[in-house]
Amino acid sequence: MRPEHHEGTGGGGLVVPMAWMYSEYIADEVLVTGDLMEPTTLEYRAGRDALALTIFLSDGAVAEELPAARMDELRLLTAYGTAWRRWVCARLDALERPTVPAGQDDPDLALARAAWRWLEETELLAADLDAIGPQPWEPVGDEEGGEAQVWTPAWQLGLPLGHLAVHLY
Repeated sequence: MRPEHHEGTGGGGLVVPMAWMYSEYIADEVLVTGDLMEPTTLEYRAGRDALALTIFLSDGAVAEELPAARMDELRLLTAYGTAWRRWVCARLDALERPTVPAGQDDPDLALARAAWRWLEETELLAADLDAIGPQPWEPVGDEEGGEAQVWTPAWQLGLPLGHLAVHLY
């Protein structure tokens, strides 16, 4: 692959999405280190994409080793109850890359938008955390002993997985 090169007018060379690829690499390393999920599962992909999107949109400039301050930022951004979804949408809408020549799409932003579309449009079957009965010792779910499950957007599973992986890193 040819490296990014935005000087001049021509060449028609391939623009490599290095910022997105690096964000994905860091997210993958954090998740693999946490050893929370098999890397071949959709849940793992949801966690990796949610974490990569967070890294990329938080001005993804990270060192080879993630410093403690950077980890704290990732913990705060991925914490349960935060406005992560609104933050992602606002950052994607506002993000413009002036280094890309006119008429050429930013490959990093295109991959980030594709990851967000997948996270938002894909639904995964998960335990229904809202189905907790009035007594914690009473069984939850159907009479056959199974737990209640619900279809949920992939980001709602991936975000907590990414958050936990950051804590374990």
